[in-house]
Amino acid sequence: MADQQDAQTRQSLIEYPCDFPIKVMGARVDGFAQAVIDVVLRHAPDFEPAGAEMRPSSKGNYLAVTCTFRALSQVQVDAMYRELTAHPMVKVVL
Repeated sequence: MADQQDAQTRQSLIEYPCDFPIKVMGARVDGFAQAVIDVVLRHAPDFEPAGAEMRPSSKGNYLAVTCTFRALSQVQVDAMYRELTAHPMVKVVL
């Protein structure tokens, strides 16, 4: 609970609400993109999955999924980031 209070009181350079892109990278395997979209939808229910951009790596081993959602607060963004980074299929979140 202290983490949430710290996040709420911390100064942010971002003005909310805003459109916020989050890029998630992982191995190019079945279900990766859907797993990312499922996490984003849990934190931003109004996200439109059709708007997710997918880009494979040059050798095709990895996939980057960029989801631009309407961020309402730093707490929301931080919670989504924490869940994505903890996901076993995710390698990097930017």
